[in-house]
Amino acid sequence: MSAQSLVVLMNGTMIGEVIRDRSGRSRFVYANAWRQQHDAIPLSLSMPLVRAEHPHAAIDAFMWGLLPDNEQTLARWANRFHVSARNAFGLLSHIGEDCAGAVQFVPPERLDAVQVTAEEDIVWLSEADIGERLRALRNDPSATRRAGDHGQFSLAGAQPKTALLLRDGRWGVPAGRTPTTHILKPPSDAFDGHAENEHFCLTLARRLGLPAAHSEVRRFDGEAAIVVSRFDRIEYDGQLLRVHQEDFCQALAISPTRKYQNEGGPSPEAIVDALRTHSSSPARDVDTFIDALAFNWLIAGTDAHAKNYALLFGGGGRIRLAPLYDLGSALPYPSLRQDKLILAMKIGNTYRLRDIRRHHWEKLLRGAHVDVDAALTRITAMATALPDHASDLSRFMRSEGVGHPMLERLPSLLAMSAHDKLAWLSRTDNSHDDA
Repeated sequence: MSAQSLVVLMNGTMIGEVIRDRSGRSRFVYANAWRQQHDAIPLSLSMPLVRAEHPHAAIDAFMWGLLPDNEQTLARWANRFHVSARNAFGLLSHIGEDCAGAVQFVPPERLDAVQVTAEEDIVWLSEADIGERLRALRNDPSATRRAGDHGQFSLAGAQPKTALLLRDGRWGVPAGRTPTTHILKPPSDAFDGHAENEHFCLTLARRLGLPAAHSEVRRFDGEAAIVVSRFDRIEYDGQLLRVHQEDFCQALAISPTRKYQNEGGPSPEAIVDALRTHSSSPARDVDTFIDALAFNWLIAGTDAHAKNYALLFGGGGRIRLAPLYDLGSALPYPSLRQDKLILAMKIGNTYRLRDIRRHHWEKLLRGAHVDVDAALTRITAMATALPDHASDLSRFMRSEGVGHPMLERLPSLLAMSAHDKLAWLSRTDNSHDDA
């Protein structure tokens, strides 16, 4: 087999190529013209512009980070496109034209269709069309697009989802140069009310002062979905632009199969180090990240792994911590043993939610070289404010017509969690038998 290539575009500009050799190994090569631009940004922090070529370890981790974490989805896509489910290059050659961030992975023969001068290719959908697609997605997580759709996309994560364009009140499936603007996720069969749960937690985070993605719960032809506005898309000068982003597994060249810290994934300290090294506002972003860890501790957000924290690349080389996304509380689900719940990242010496005490936070903060008193003051203030904000938010959502039995339980469960954790934070005589 001869070498194959995928052209990598960033907002329509070629930044390099992924080249797959006869042995099946990929490497990424920056275009010289891109490296010479004064405002060029890297494909990934793990592939700096100072080097023209980067080996398979970094580009493979980056490409896998763009693909779903769902093995069933990958297997069905592989069958549909006649490639191996373990071939990220092959999969992206079919579904890489709309990814997280500003990048597109495009076969050379498709370049004309994705150039900014190409005609728009959008299939507009009715509410019934979207409802039908959501029903199909609930039954088959690989049904992100229908057979025959020109516009293919790829988004990471284990939950089934689709991505659409919203323009002037109309929903559509874009292809080529036009990006999607919103992510739609149907309810999870495993966790009843998950769409409402995620919407509640994202909104609660913003009310507590954390940057988080904007969302709403909508029904399309009777099918509920959480609709999340993409923060990696912006309107500028009348144009819809992609904004580059990458998650912390990609930034640190770690396979998404190791996204959880206890499976070899990034620790809070590693993320703090990366923010200090690369963020344009390191002090603010480190504080925000610590506050996000605390928020997930307070709400029992057990899936806040390294792929659920990301960096945004702005103009002038600015890099910032991205808004939070994929938030959710494990508290409303009796099937989850509350005494067994663990966080995705370790606080001090322990992952187990019920074991985390003040001294665990102190250990983490000292290890990350963060001002312990200032951070604990912010965490305490967040825990104190959370119950009232959760109660107010519950009333507001009911007034907006967002209802689910789970939402009747969640505010009181969050209040109890915050109350318990305030008590744990106030005690300075905790035993130091770290779990």
